[in-house]
Amino acid sequence: MRDERLKILGDNIRAERMRKKISQEKLAELIDVNKDSIRKIESANQTPSAFIVFDIANSLNIPIEDLFKNVPVKRD
Repeated sequence: MRDERLKILGDNIRAERMRKKISQEKLAELIDVNKDSIRKIESANQTPSAFIVFDIANSLNIPIEDLFKNVPVKRD
């Protein structure tokens, strides 16, 4: 479940970034992280902090909820 959720989040970030025509390098610069971090987040190889996701949404000028679109809710 965790990997699936990270993959969907990463795919959503990539899709929104590309829709806005922003490179990984530019997004990294906007949120003050290195380009490798953005690559790892988008490929589900790194779990971003809540603050990183918040900064990504703000940099892309979208509601944070858009980045979690289609991410399944974990049920006990």
